Amino acid sequence: MNQFLGHNYIGGQRSGNGSVKLQSVDATTGEALSQDFYQATPQEVDAAAQAAAQAYPAYRALSAARRAQFLDAIADELDALSDNFVELVCRETALPVARIKGERARTGGQMRLFATVLRRGDFYGARIDKALPDRQPLPRPDLRQYRIGLGPVAVFGASNFPLAFSTAGGDTAAALAAGCPVVFKAHSGHMATAEQVANAIIRAAEATEMPAGVFNMIFGGGVGEALVKHPAIQAVGFTGSLKGGRALCDMAAARPQPIPVFAEMSSINPVIVLPEALQARADTVARDLTASVVQGCGQFCTNPGLVIGIASPAFTAFTQQVAQLIGEQPAQTMLNAGTLDSYGKGLQKLLAHPGIQHLAGNTQAGNQAQPQLFKADARLLIDGDEVLQEEVFGPTTVFVEVADPAQLSAAVQGLHGQLTATIIGEPADLQQFAALTPLLEQKVGRILLNGYPTGVEVCDSMVHGGPYPATSDARGTSVGTLAIDRFLRPVCFQNYPDSLLPDALKNANPLRIQRLVNGTPSRDPL
Repeated sequence: MNQFLGHNYIGGQRSGNGSVKLQSVDATTGEALSQDFYQATPQEVDAAAQAAAQAYPAYRALSAARRAQFLDAIADELDALSDNFVELVCRETALPVARIKGERARTGGQMRLFATVLRRGDFYGARIDKALPDRQPLPRPDLRQYRIGLGPVAVFGASNFPLAFSTAGGDTAAALAAGCPVVFKAHSGHMATAEQVANAIIRAAEATEMPAGVFNMIFGGGVGEALVKHPAIQAVGFTGSLKGGRALCDMAAARPQPIPVFAEMSSINPVIVLPEALQARADTVARDLTASVVQGCGQFCTNPGLVIGIASPAFTAFTQQVAQLIGEQPAQTMLNAGTLDSYGKGLQKLLAHPGIQHLAGNTQAGNQAQPQLFKADARLLIDGDEVLQEEVFGPTTVFVEVADPAQLSAAVQGLHGQLTATIIGEPADLQQFAALTPLLEQKVGRILLNGYPTGVEVCDSMVHGGPYPATSDARGTSVGTLAIDRFLRPVCFQNYPDSLLPDALKNANPLRIQRLVNGTPSRDPL
């Protein structure tokens, strides 16, 4: 395959027909890193979507084992990327080497985890209700259900995870596992990284003889609308801002054929610090909480942007201690100039609000982000003040002091949907505030106890989702094996002969997968 740096990836070929050229830059210095990248033309967006559509019948017809082989090959290619690649990612994002190496391992691990899902077969969701010809007053037909991939999926790269939520990230892995070809829209903040990862995917596709068009990638600003509206696209995966995600949702809903958008968008991830925990370990909580707030310059979708505690001398002292720690934290370089600009605007909203007090942090200046701490009146949270509900993407958090347990419950009920919520408490706290858990279940996708939300394990039971506006669809997750469900739909076969059924539904069950047969889990032949 010919390599033309900066060209789009369409149907196994490279294409750079547009006149608009973009550049990748060093996040710290602003220096250009490579040759130009060619913004996809409308014709190239159309060609990429059409290539995915043409690949879909052949790709979804492949066995789960063949698709697993492809995912494993992608992981192997990612593992083989050199130290020069790691250096490139660090320059584009200002993220440290250890972080990028860890993220590369996670990205390959996600691919291998979905390969495991394919081999064990539970993603089929196979259900079989055998015929009951003698049932009265009417016989029951033979009914068998399994799940297939929706079709081509548009995936949008995230700014804050240049590997794990981008070109070969979780959305791409889940879609490919489901049998859905992908059209990936590269993030403008790390286009050179995206190209190197796309090359790895294409090498894996060629080595495992996947259909041309199983993976496509386009560059450019403003190309997302044409991609989402393209009739060949059947679902969208997105990680980013509430504004961007909501715009994609509205576009998809307005299509002649509406399609689902699985968008992970905005979360302030409240941390609730309970009284006994403060008495027992306030110093440790203050240090660990501060570390979570500033980790990675606060550029995590699970960054703790809100801390709630009950009024007491201990909580006052705790607030002062965190203020001192925040004031001691160094400024950090953010992912790109746009992220820094958004951070500054978020801080200005907090600073201008009459019900919010600035507690700590140096004045924002220059090209680095200064960590900040604020304190807000509890009524703002209880009454649903929008400023307090908005995510400030960066190393900042807001403390809220409630008067008593009743006001704590009211504050939790005032929260919008979140990815996470954290309870810091001792056994006596957990008994006294047992009602918090059912309240939080209605608000978040993941509840942590005595931990901090920055960090998401990739495994079967992880949920990285939550009620709106954390995500556009609270029934799914963008991390963990359940993510494959977003790109599958059920199909039922009625009175089909065994020879024409998919292998997952045949009587002999050649795949040996877990199935629900007449309401009973079974791996045995019927």
